Amino acid sequence: MTKRKNRTYTNEFKQEAVALVTEQGYSVPKAAASLGITDKLLYNWNERAELLRLRKENKELRMEKDILT
Repeated sequence: MTKRKNRTYTNEFKQEAVALVTEQGYSVPKAAASLGITDKLLYNWNERAELLRLRKENKELRMEKDILT
């Protein structure tokens, strides 16, 4: 069995890959195939981006709440 070397991708590449799915309406399998990456990798990046977006939104809402109370 051969050991597969892990590739590293830039944050810019990851953001553009996620944008294909979230902003341009590509399916994850189609976007992943066009970029030459696995579906699972793109699903992971997409989940991570969503988590970061929600954390940022949560932080902003908490700050607004603190200002109003």
